[in-house]
Amino acid sequence: MNRLYTLFITVCVLWTTTVSAVDKGAPPVPATAKCAVCGMFVAKYPEWVSSTRFKDGSLSYYDGPKDMFSHYFDTARYTPGKRQADMVTLTVKDYYTLAPLDARTAFYVTGSDISGPMGQELVPFRGEKDARAFKADHKGKRIVRFNEITLQSITALK
Repeated sequence: MNRLYTLFITVCVLWTTTVSAVDKGAPPVPATAKCAVCGMFVAKYPEWVSSTRFKDGSLSYYDGPKDMFSHYFDTARYTPGKRQADMVTLTVKDYYTLAPLDARTAFYVTGSDISGPMGQELVPFRGEKDARAFKADHKGKRIVRFNEITLQSITALK
C-alpha cells in the first residue's frame, strides 16, 4: 500500500510541476535549440535560457538575456524577414526562482560578479526587492528596467 501511495504522490507532483511550467508560459527548450545570436546550445544553461515568440508562432532561444536583447535591437540581422514589432513575447528567468517572467516587466542588475554563459550578463528578477538584495550581495552597479536597456548598454557587456 505504501508503494502505491508513493507512486500516486510522485505522479501528482510531476503532473503539477508540468502544469505549472506550462501555465507560466515557459516554452519547453528542445535539446537541439541553439541561441539565435551566438549559436550555443541553450539547453546546457537552463537557468539562463531566454526566449522570444513571434507573431507567426515561431520561437527563438538564447543562452541569456544579453543575447535576447541583442536580437531584440537587431531583429532583421538574426531573423531575416522579421521585425522587432513581430516579437510578441520576450521571456527571461528570475535569477533566484528560475520562474519564467515577461522580460518587459523584469528588474535587471548590471555589473555584478555573476557571469552567464557568455560572460557579463543582465541578471533578471521579478521584483525590485530581490534585485536590490542581489545587487548588494554581488557588487552590482545598477538596477535597470526594460525600457532603459539600449544596444549600447548590451554591447558594453563583455
